Amino acid sequence: MDAPSADVTVVSSAPPRALVITASNRAAAGVYADKGGPVLAEGLAALGFAVDGPRVVPDGDPVEAALRAAVTAAYDVVLTTGGTGISPTDRTPEATRRVIDHEVPGIPEAIRAAGRAKVPTAALSRGLAGVAGRTLIVNLPGSTGGVRDGLAVLADLLPHAVDQLRGGDHPRPDTGATPRTAPHPGRPGSTGSAH
Repeated sequence: MDAPSADVTVVSSAPPRALVITASNRAAAGVYADKGGPVLAEGLAALGFAVDGPRVVPDGDPVEAALRAAVTAAYDVVLTTGGTGISPTDRTPEATRRVIDHEVPGIPEAIRAAGRAKVPTAALSRGLAGVAGRTLIVNLPGSTGGVRDGLAVLADLLPHAVDQLRGGDHPRPDTGATPRTAPHPGRPGSTGSAH
């Protein structure tokens, strides 16, 4: 059997991998149970991701360490919950900024807009989104409502983002060529977004 030619692109058929990190000093100390992390993990699993976590860590430097470990482990997506507000202990955006290579500002803008439609204080979230290596990192609020609103926005974005990070391409309008895309998580046989 001949070896594949150099111009053949192999698309990974493995489900995308996601990690959930909960940033909460009190949950990490056992003062109360993490509620947002399990909601995130369940939502990602429903989208077809192989999910690890939630990993509960105190806010600040431990979040940065957990993010760096996740990037090294080559997760496709890392979603954090908590630590995005304006209190003195909310430092998840700062930890995230130190890890990412570049920001993707449209994602947190869309998440804040979705939240503001229900709760005006959603505008106070300072969550970021960005890419580190080939890992997309998105900060979500700590409330279960904020997590659900964020998941509703991300459900349409994550499949295309993962495809792009795995080497997929946009269609070329000048040639009419169809992009090579990875399978859409949670929708077997789909070819993902053509946007």
